Amino acid sequence: MLFKKKNPIGLDIGSGYIKAVQLNETKEGYELSSMGVQPLAHGLIVEGTITDKKSLAVAVRDVLKTAGGIRGEAVVGLSGQSAVIVKKIVMPLMTRDELGLSIKYEAEQYIPFDIHDVNIDFAILGPGPDEEGQMDVLLIAAKKTVVADYEEAVESAGLRPVIVDVDAFALSNMYELNYDGAGKKNLALVNVGASKTNMHILKEGRPVFTRDSAIGSNHHSEMLERVLDVSNEDAEKLKLGQSVAGVPADKAQAALASASDEICMEISRSFEYFRSSISEEDVSEILLSGGAALMKGFPEMLAERLGMQVEVANPFRKIKIPDRLNPTHTRKIGPIAAVAVGLALRRAGDMQ
Repeated sequence: MLFKKKNPIGLDIGSGYIKAVQLNETKEGYELSSMGVQPLAHGLIVEGTITDKKSLAVAVRDVLKTAGGIRGEAVVGLSGQSAVIVKKIVMPLMTRDELGLSIKYEAEQYIPFDIHDVNIDFAILGPGPDEEGQMDVLLIAAKKTVVADYEEAVESAGLRPVIVDVDAFALSNMYELNYDGAGKKNLALVNVGASKTNMHILKEGRPVFTRDSAIGSNHHSEMLERVLDVSNEDAEKLKLGQSVAGVPADKAQAALASASDEICMEISRSFEYFRSSISEEDVSEILLSGGAALMKGFPEMLAERLGMQVEVANPFRKIKIPDRLNPTHTRKIGPIAAVAVGLALRRAGDMQ
């Protein structure tokens, strides 16, 4: 029998769905052990913060049941401009220990929160390409209250949270496992969820820009509800290409296209900000994940509006899926599990 070691459970708590993924590590690579996807009540997560911890704990227990009753350690994702800040900064060359002693004081000028209210972490990216004696550092700050709320809800659901990670970094983990980034300049990992869009730009596999935007595929639902005067339930059906009595298909498609166009414009604005403030180079291509990646026509519209190649992510590209987990269906909905897969690849001893 092949040696198998189970990873922690990757728990992606979005505002629309909870995704739970657990992987087995074998001598031949990774294998999907369990996966669960469960809708989340509207308004339970708002801009990355929890509004009802008890209800969230119940929802987490429910998704664990759909994943086969899994238990154990969990890696939880976090994003949202009101909860976490990720910024690349330039500092003098120093050792990791030296940076650990000084980063808190350096962070104060970059973080719009009280420094005592946040947890600080960092990753040394390497020597700065422009100035000798300098290095690029990725600074991460997460609100302590938000982190504590997630940990409490996950513990109440019977899991032991060992890492609270950033969604954008999870996307990078997923990409590194499944794709060859060698030589690729300014590849954008774009995850369009229900209420937010995570953007993480890599240059030859190295992170150079991270940004969360407060727009997602809920915008499609809201547009359908407003323009066509339908319920949220019917709007969700229309988003998936299903028919709803009394709603002409052409009007539904027009409303969806209008919402998609606004999301594309927001992504374009983020890329423009990257180009003007971080790099003079354009983004070369997009690897798209999240619920919007499953919407008919959205990847194609994004490619047309931005004038670049858009590929829908396959987070199970190099992960074996056993027959009991229905490989065809799992791969079909795979783009919504991109963050959860990246979280499931983490270890308690990992450093970003």
